[in-house]
Amino acid sequence: MRKPRKRSFAELVSENKSQLLKDRAAMEKIEMRLEEKRLGKAE
Repeated sequence: MRKPRKRSFAELVSENKSQLLKDRAAMEKIEMRLEEKRLGKAE
């Protein structure tokens, strides 16, 4: 087994982003949390 080459930070970020975009449920959960934070600060 050969050692996989180290990925650059940019590659990891883009990979993460694409996985999140595929995972709509995760995106919606994050959006809900952000919305709650915004509403909490507004009061």
